[in-house]
Amino acid sequence: MSLTAILDDRIKIKEIDPDGALASAESIADQVRQVWEERDQIDVSAYKNVQNIVVAGMGGSALGADLVRHLYKEELPVSMEICKDYDLPKYVGENTLVILSSYSGSTEETLSCAKQAEERGAMIAVIASGGKLAMLAKEKNYPSYIINPKFNPSNQPRMATAYNIMAILMMLSKLGLIKFDEEDFNQVIFAIEKTSQNCLIEIPQDKNQAKILAFMFLERRPILVGASFTEGALHIGANQLNENSKMFADYKIIPEINHHLMEGLTFPKSNALNHFFVFFQSNLYRSEIQKRISLTEKAVEKAGLEMLEIQLVSETKLMQVFELITLNTFTNLYLAYLEGMNPCPIPMVDWFKAELEK
Repeated sequence: MSLTAILDDRIKIKEIDPDGALASAESIADQVRQVWEERDQIDVSAYKNVQNIVVAGMGGSALGADLVRHLYKEELPVSMEICKDYDLPKYVGENTLVILSSYSGSTEETLSCAKQAEERGAMIAVIASGGKLAMLAKEKNYPSYIINPKFNPSNQPRMATAYNIMAILMMLSKLGLIKFDEEDFNQVIFAIEKTSQNCLIEIPQDKNQAKILAFMFLERRPILVGASFTEGALHIGANQLNENSKMFADYKIIPEINHHLMEGLTFPKSNALNHFFVFFQSNLYRSEIQKRISLTEKAVEKAGLEMLEIQLVSETKLMQVFELITLNTFTNLYLAYLEGMNPCPIPMVDWFKAELEK
């Protein structure tokens, strides 16, 4: 069977992906709907005067927070930091909201932060699907969103990102720190469903941007480039390429890379053979950023590297980040299928955890 035929064949893909990663990708909108419908279970009314926010989470469980803090950086009236470590920042205290985020509920770094947050009298909220964190939330009556992952058949944390994003959005909205209402919800659903329809297996390669990108990424190192409010969405895309496609991928942000990375395109000479840049352009970026992206594309071409520009087309920033998430999710799965790789198992991570426990 040809590589092109693999991506057009649900039966073949099911053989490669028996754990249902594709079904999770096709359920992103359903994950969003589920949290929206269950939002009343999140009660943060007891928390007043939040002066700063720390989200303690690792890997896929931190991705939602990264998206939210970049998307809402011009709206959030308090600082929001992600702690990817065993230890909380020193400033965390009684006026800090600590959101403990772990899909499994048993991530050791996050549990360490939970203990410290309690010792310092911080306001605590929990996002988990079970494990010790869910038990802690129940015992201490902490505000929480306990994920019932019925729309994540793969049961992989990185494929449950929409649950995580929406849970954080609901918490911040209920605290009055951001606006997220029914209109915003409808915009998100529209952006996901429109993008998904264009990326489905049934859409042929010449009309399917996700399939096109997957072929372009074969035997390459993808570099996702964007700016401003898309930074968290690009982080999600790179993370999923790492874990689902087993691919060495990265993301870079304009304008920061204009101050150093362009000089690093020259060596090693193999850069031109194994790197592929994808620039995500948006008419919602400020004009200076749009110009910088266009010039950076020229710099990449001058260095002899291949690149592609994708124009985000949704009407709002909120919609564009979900457009980007959806496109990249289908892309990284299609890339895994082209490599004949089941995207769900993470043998290196499992080995590493086993070694830690010895």
